[in-house]
Amino acid sequence: MVSATLMRFVSPCWKPSVEGENSSNGGDAAGRAEGLLWYKDSGQHVNGEFSMAVIQANNLLEDCSQLESGPMSSTESGPHGTFVGVYDGHGGPEAARFVNEHLFENIKKFTSENNGMSANVINKAFLATEEEFLSLVKKQWLNKPQIASVGACCLVGVVCSGVLYIANAGDSRVVLGRLERAIKEIKAVQLSYEHNASIESVREELHSLHPDDPHIVVLKCKVWRVKGLIQISRSIGDAYLKRAEFNREPLLAKFRLPEPFDKPILKAEPTILVQKLSPEDQFLIFASDGLWEHLSNQEAVDIVHSCPRNGVARKLLKAALCEAAKKREMRYSDLKKIDRGVRRHFHDDITVIVLFLDSNLVSRSSFRGPLISIKGGCGVSGNGNT
Repeated sequence: MVSATLMRFVSPCWKPSVEGENSSNGGDAAGRAEGLLWYKDSGQHVNGEFSMAVIQANNLLEDCSQLESGPMSSTESGPHGTFVGVYDGHGGPEAARFVNEHLFENIKKFTSENNGMSANVINKAFLATEEEFLSLVKKQWLNKPQIASVGACCLVGVVCSGVLYIANAGDSRVVLGRLERAIKEIKAVQLSYEHNASIESVREELHSLHPDDPHIVVLKCKVWRVKGLIQISRSIGDAYLKRAEFNREPLLAKFRLPEPFDKPILKAEPTILVQKLSPEDQFLIFASDGLWEHLSNQEAVDIVHSCPRNGVARKLLKAALCEAAKKREMRYSDLKKIDRGVRRHFHDDITVIVLFLDSNLVSRSSFRGPLISIKGGCGVSGNGNT
């Protein structure tokens, strides 16, 4: 029997009210766009199946994402695997779009140079992508100074040769659904560490990195912010808090600090987890923070475990939107009628990628599975409703 609490979340599995519900095959190879919704209901990657979905709330979609299945290096003889990236932009879409085009290419470059995948490869790729974006900011600075205030939280997952690599800079999150054989239940295991000033350990880290700055974190309108400006402590972009040369006119006054700084205030270096996958590891849920504002880790895992795989990312989106509507004492059907821009007052852009893990495929390190390259959100018009 499904409990009443779980039923509240998995009910989208049985109610035919998700947009595009009649689509049984997940749409085109590159996914489908319907108004503010983009989805790829199902597909096959080197290590199993996947499902993706994106919902837009901002005037411009600031989330970008990708799934790459196949070679993880620039050489054909290199390792094959699956790469997932969720890039949650802020201040505009430019940084997230840049990361979406360059980070995986840098992963492949450094994997080739290193003759294999490693945490060091991923760290180098993050830092190289950061430097490339800051170079772009420098080129555009005089004509487009606002690009210095644009950044992206970056969450990456790589499954390669039976090993899982998770790298995170910002406040997106990945949760593992793991089978607890003793009790025959799927338990949620959070794998990423969030860099948000609302977390005490993050504030402590900032104080230790900037011991001479009593205002490195400021409580503003009941929210902790780095320098009173931004909640996250790590990102790619946000050049105005990385280099003092971008924290001056013609940047908007609201972003300019009253005193100069001689070292980066925010970091681009990710926190990295490396662990060998086991047969008990069933699936991974990668999502921007917009999902986790409305669903707990276990609620999300219960939905994925209880619903059919086809379209399960969209089911997660709908569950989160139902919760967002409920918090504002409105119906989901009314929330769907609200257009982009205004919609941001009710929820954020949300990206979800569910990666199912087939232990038989994961353990075959030499397996040359399907070649997939998908960019999430492509074709979202922002002119219709979801």
